[in-house]
Amino acid sequence: MTVIDFTAFIERLASASGDTILPFFRTSLGIDNKNAGRDLDPVTEADRGAEAVMRRMIKESFPQHGIIGEEFGTERPDAEYVWVLDPIDGTKSFISGMPIWGTLIALTHRGQPAYGMMHQPYIGERFSGDNGAALYQGRTGKRKLSTRRCASLAEATLFTTSPRLMNDADRAQFSHVEQEVRLSRYGGDCYSYCMLAAGHLDIVIETELKPHDVAALIPIVHGAGGIMTTWEGEGAEHGGRIVASGDKRLHDTVLKMLQGLCFTPARPFSDNPEAAAPPSAGRGRRASQSPTAGPPTDR
Repeated sequence: MTVIDFTAFIERLASASGDTILPFFRTSLGIDNKNAGRDLDPVTEADRGAEAVMRRMIKESFPQHGIIGEEFGTERPDAEYVWVLDPIDGTKSFISGMPIWGTLIALTHRGQPAYGMMHQPYIGERFSGDNGAALYQGRTGKRKLSTRRCASLAEATLFTTSPRLMNDADRAQFSHVEQEVRLSRYGGDCYSYCMLAAGHLDIVIETELKPHDVAALIPIVHGAGGIMTTWEGEGAEHGGRIVASGDKRLHDTVLKMLQGLCFTPARPFSDNPEAAAPPSAGRGRRASQSPTAGPPTDR
C-alpha cells in the first residue's frame, strides 16, 4: 500500500473533523486551560470532539496503524504507519473568533511525514502535500502550490506566530533576521506555512513546536518546492525550533543568522511597532504585533 492510497480517506477525516468543529466556532463555548500556570493554553470541546472523531475513523479503517494526537496522546507510535493529529492548530485564534486556524492531519511512514493536509472548514480551504507535490483546494477550485523565488532577505516577507512564545535568547536571534526583511508579520499558526507553500510569503520562524504542530506541514512545504528544518538544519519532524523557507538560498542565509554565524546588531523587542521599526525605510517594518502572550504549547 502506498501513501497515495490514503488520500481519499484523509479527505474524509478532514470533512468529519470540520463537521465536528464548525458548530462550536464563534459561539460561547467553554474553554479549559491545559496549563496549570498563569499563561493560557486553551482547549475546547471542539478540539476534543474533532480528534475523537478522527481517532475512531482511523481505528475502524486501519486498526494496525498508530496515532499521535494533541488531545488524547499516543497509541502504537512504533507502527509502520502513524497518524499525527492536531484538531485545531491555532486554538487562541479559534476562541477569539478569528479564522486563522486549521485542522492538521499527517500520515507518517516509518517515522517520516509522508502526507499532510491542513483543512480550514470555515473558509473552505484545504492544503495538502506528499513531499513531491502540493495542492490547494478551495472555492476557486484546485491548483498546484509552488513557493516563490526569493534569494534576498531585503525582499522577503517573514512570519512568526509571536516572538513572545520564544525565550530571550531565541527572540534575540529571531530579531537579527527580522530587522533585515522587507516585511514582518505576526500570527497565522499553520496558515503561515500554507501561505509560504502558495508563494505569498518567504520565511516562517517558530520555536518550541511539537510533532503534531509540524508533521502535516512538512510534506506541504516540501511538495511546493520549499524547505523546512530545525534552526540547526536538521529534519523538522520532531518539532523544536523550526524555520521554513520558500527558497533554499534564503534558507541557508536564515540558518546562518539564527545560528549566530552572521548577524547585524539586533534591536530590542518592543510592543510598539514604531519603536521597533528601523530608521531606514523599507527594512524590517513591523506591520503587526501579537496582542496575546502564551506558552509554547498553545498552537
